[in-house]
Amino acid sequence: MERTLALQAWLGRLFPAEKWQLEPASADASFRRYFRISLADRGESRIVMDAPPQQEDCRPFIRVAALLRQAGLNAPAVLAQDLGQGFLLLTDLGATTYLAALQRDAARADALFRDATDALIAWQLASRPGVLPPYDAALLRRELDLFPHWYLARHLGLALSPAQRQVLERMFALIMASNLAEPAVYVHRDYMPRNLMVSEPNPGILDFQDAVYGPISYDVASLVRDAFISWEEERALDWVVRYWDRARRAGLPLGVDFGDFYRDLEWMGLQRHLKVLGIFARIYYRDGKPGYVEDTPRFVRYARAVAGRYNALAPLAHLFDEIEKQQTAQGKIFP
Repeated sequence: MERTLALQAWLGRLFPAEKWQLEPASADASFRRYFRISLADRGESRIVMDAPPQQEDCRPFIRVAALLRQAGLNAPAVLAQDLGQGFLLLTDLGATTYLAALQRDAARADALFRDATDALIAWQLASRPGVLPPYDAALLRRELDLFPHWYLARHLGLALSPAQRQVLERMFALIMASNLAEPAVYVHRDYMPRNLMVSEPNPGILDFQDAVYGPISYDVASLVRDAFISWEEERALDWVVRYWDRARRAGLPLGVDFGDFYRDLEWMGLQRHLKVLGIFARIYYRDGKPGYVEDTPRFVRYARAVAGRYNALAPLAHLFDEIEKQQTAQGKIFP
């Protein structure tokens, strides 16, 4: 309530002579909240971000928004800011996410993903080293560690044996080696239908504040293997082929063998799948937001499918089988 009153007071100072109305705009997995402010006299709306400074830093959002807009992409413009209180006033990119549009009409997927692919290529072409934080070994490992800590131990209540921990350690090393061998570009880091808006120009791009400089396949994997909606393997593969072909012709550093890129994408996606399993469990147990953990079975399916396709990852596939047996023996459902 205290922050809501502070936010209303700040907006009152921004729009002292106008009638306005504030309503929730979207939910977020972090501590940020978003509101839509309708300006009656103008017949327009804006988005207000409330990011408590003790938990969130608005500066990366401002910096990456500027990079996206410099690349010619449709990211929110920052119209006003109060970093001390953690408030931003942003342009409004609309109310329809890709996810909502696809859930209503899956036939729109090809057109929407084409626009998303074009925008992603433009973002990657704008890449410069030293601008965004590196997606380095330390960060990749911190993310992977979320899987055994939050998903296996906290969510499943599972204590890995020493042998199982060794398997996971070997698999993490292999996954990271593959990830770090990829060419580096700007990485949105959550480039998925929930964070893309149906807008003009399309798409509007949101939730980019954690952007880094890292593996080129990461955002493609995020787009086609989504947290909240799944696609047939052949359809997702077709989108990846189309990205690879257009990205190569645009001059991005991709090799001539699509199979090599697809393997990189699968291993990069596996890193993300394991990380997200941990993140969704953490959001539930630490932050008290239960909705996300309901989608963990989707990521278990993604991870098991990838582990089952590559001989080097067979120990990880076997580990998932062991976990399922342990859960079944305890009368629990897995995933």
